[in-house]
Amino acid sequence: MKKIIAAIVATAFLACFVTSVFADEQTIKGEAVCAKCELHETDKCQTAIRVKVDGKDVIYYAVNNDVAKAFHKNVCQAPAKVTAVGTVEEKDGKKMITLTKITLD
Repeated sequence: MKKIIAAIVATAFLACFVTSVFADEQTIKGEAVCAKCELHETDKCQTAIRVKVDGKDVIYYAVNNDVAKAFHKNVCQAPAKVTAVGTVEEKDGKKMITLTKITLD
């Protein structure tokens, strides 16, 4: 019985790991802004990307990884058009993007 439970746990762990490693990257184009200075939505500076979808603004909040931190100086005081690549997930009702690449357009 212990071996069966261990096998089930190991399979579940492996499935979660494979899903996170091989999550599909998305490319989004929009306007990068500071979530604190421009959007007034966070207590600390954070890169966010505003995208128009069906005439409505959709905000992608960048996870504060090295890519997002290094790029933030480009948008803290003024918005900038960008192309961003990363994995998107929803957390607490917000779209979060873990950036692997972001460039000014």
